[in-house]
Amino acid sequence: MRRDHTFLSRRGFLGAVGGGVAATALSACGSDGSGSSASSEIVFMNQSRGQAATLKKLARQYTQQTGVKVRIDDVGPTDFLTKLQSSSQSRNMPDMYSAVDGHSMAPYYKAGWAKDLTQEMKGAWGDSFRPATLKTTSFGADNPQHLKPGVYSAHWETPALGVFVNAKLYEAVGLDPDQAPASMSEFIDQMRKIKKSGKGPFWFATSLSNQVIQSYASNYMSDDELNATFVGKQSWKSEGWRKTLQLVVDLRDAGVIANGSLPSGTTDNPTVEKAFFNTQGVAAIFDGTSAVGVARATAPDFTDFRSFPLPKADDGTQTPRMVGGAAKGAAVNPRSKNAAEALKFLKWLTAAKQQQVWSEGVPLIPSARAVSDKKVPEQLTGIAAKISDIQLVQNQILEQVNTALQKGTQALVLKERSVDQVLGDLDAAQKSA
Repeated sequence: MRRDHTFLSRRGFLGAVGGGVAATALSACGSDGSGSSASSEIVFMNQSRGQAATLKKLARQYTQQTGVKVRIDDVGPTDFLTKLQSSSQSRNMPDMYSAVDGHSMAPYYKAGWAKDLTQEMKGAWGDSFRPATLKTTSFGADNPQHLKPGVYSAHWETPALGVFVNAKLYEAVGLDPDQAPASMSEFIDQMRKIKKSGKGPFWFATSLSNQVIQSYASNYMSDDELNATFVGKQSWKSEGWRKTLQLVVDLRDAGVIANGSLPSGTTDNPTVEKAFFNTQGVAAIFDGTSAVGVARATAPDFTDFRSFPLPKADDGTQTPRMVGGAAKGAAVNPRSKNAAEALKFLKWLTAAKQQQVWSEGVPLIPSARAVSDKKVPEQLTGIAAKISDIQLVQNQILEQVNTALQKGTQALVLKERSVDQVLGDLDAAQKSA
């Protein structure tokens, strides 16, 4: 639930600074401590760059309608988790804050910094969301984070992760950007043509490598089988995971990974996005739908790009399904004296009328059932066409395993580890968690 993206599976996964925070360290802030003190305004700590302008617009509208002031604390994706950790340790948490991926959020939820919205979701509010949104933002009874089962955040976006391509660079080598490749082998052939033109072919951030892997794994495993691996009931050394990791080797050996390595660190995905949206030196990237909002905010003049799901495996046995679930949303700090007002604001932000504003202003694919996805911008239509093919995996990869998978993917790209060695590392990480 990156970067600016969470996806899902968004996220993603925004870096290890906040994700590795132990729940005990956070709860040491004092289980009886209140978060922010009572004030005349709601403070919302915001992680997103691409959605900041629309969020501020909606906050102003809410104030006009209700008289309740809302202050947006724009931290941004690079510093968000660091500031959230600092705020929790000083017991000065905001009234509400962006909910990113489950790995990063679980310690804060366990420490009591997020209101359990389960009961709230049992009525009309919960019924207003797409089923996939609720499924993928809930923590089940067997969740590996050992968090009390429940719903701790509400989301106004239905995200998915896929491939974005530069239309002009595609057309320059005789490729049709509006025609998604029928298979991974066809996609790799396309990237070879791009490389010959002198442009970077395909790139993705280390922090999104687990999303690439999980997306491709759906070619070989059902959602139940994926979930069984994530909770430790099935080994990572299965044939399905072996074939999945072989994708990284195939991309590497074909020479279609830009620069021959993956960017890493807290700015890895912004680096990929800059190469695609701003400098346009890379023809194709793996990213989330939230990237379109980032592009509009940081490179508004560049709009000539398209999207499609990660191409299917040539030897797949399952219908491939995108990683999605939860992108932008928020959690409410129950210790805040403004918690009740913050919850009202969150319900208002996720209502269908406001989601239409989100959809048009960012843009994004809304999570509300009542909002039509027919107005999805051209850049998202390829992914939106397959939005029903989203993985419904209840649990996420454990943080320790996620870290091992990111390191393993980079090691495969650099020829430092074999597929079998990485699978062994994943099994070891799962057992030691």
